[in-house]
Amino acid sequence: MYPLRRHRRLRQSQAIRHLVRETILTPSDFLVPLFVVEGKGVQEAIPSMPGYFRYSLDLLEKEVKTLWSMGLCGVLVFVKVPDHLKDNAGTEALNPKGLMQRAVQTIKAACPEMLVMTDVALDPYSSYGHDGIVEGTEILNDETVEVLAEMALSHAQAGADFVAPSDMMDGRILSIREALEEADYTHTGIMSYSAKYASAFYGPFRDALDSAPGFGDKKTYQMDSANRFEALEEAQADIDEGADIIMVKPGICYLDIVRELKNEIDVPIAVYQVSGEYAMIKAAAEKGWLDHDAVMMEQLLAIKRAGANIIASYFAKEAVALMG
Repeated sequence: MYPLRRHRRLRQSQAIRHLVRETILTPSDFLVPLFVVEGKGVQEAIPSMPGYFRYSLDLLEKEVKTLWSMGLCGVLVFVKVPDHLKDNAGTEALNPKGLMQRAVQTIKAACPEMLVMTDVALDPYSSYGHDGIVEGTEILNDETVEVLAEMALSHAQAGADFVAPSDMMDGRILSIREALEEADYTHTGIMSYSAKYASAFYGPFRDALDSAPGFGDKKTYQMDSANRFEALEEAQADIDEGADIIMVKPGICYLDIVRELKNEIDVPIAVYQVSGEYAMIKAAAEKGWLDHDAVMMEQLLAIKRAGANIIASYFAKEAVALMG
């Protein structure tokens, strides 16, 4: 007896596959990471991230306009801080005329409707390359949180729409939320890196910002890759403290965490497809071992299918170009 229901009927042509597709990527799914440097006329290649660049402010303006014209409506800003401005207290992070603050102002002047999110962490400003203030070999939590709250307020004052604490210090979301509220920045949102794992996939990013830890690793504050339920606790704590969006980082290896969170919480979920994930696809494609575009799109679909509302990805421009 033949089966009455043949699943292949809904797969037999591109037209029917498109009509019944459950997960669809659009330009509005993406958050574009941007790396900013001092100087003028600088578009600096990042060797471990082929096709990705650091931009000086004048070229950042041009890049942002290009992104907007492609339908990409949000950026996540990181800055590469000169070594002579780094210290153990993140002093430069609070400079109202610092590179991050000027980058936010540049983006908003070039494209006022572009959603601007800013990285809030001390590692780009730290002489130790850690996300917090160092004492001996310990990363101090509470002292770091005080600086992070001031840093987030400085970004809001510069015009940031959202601040994105990526440090994984305990209690920093509440401190940031209180600082913003007290200064009447009630509309400034917080996207918290709630489930940021101590991953081996971050290497190229640290090359891009020259922010690798000067000693040890980040396992005393970033999450253990073996842990699942801890991610739920971290995310719920951040939501209770005032986070508007929570993030899982990295992407592909942690999609079980994304789905777990999607099933349990009601706030939007962002996923960061990190530099190592980007670099692996680029390297394998360069060797001819993978179809670059096919693998790129498959991974991005998998991230959205798992439950991501927002995908921070270095592939954003390439993916959107394929959609067009």
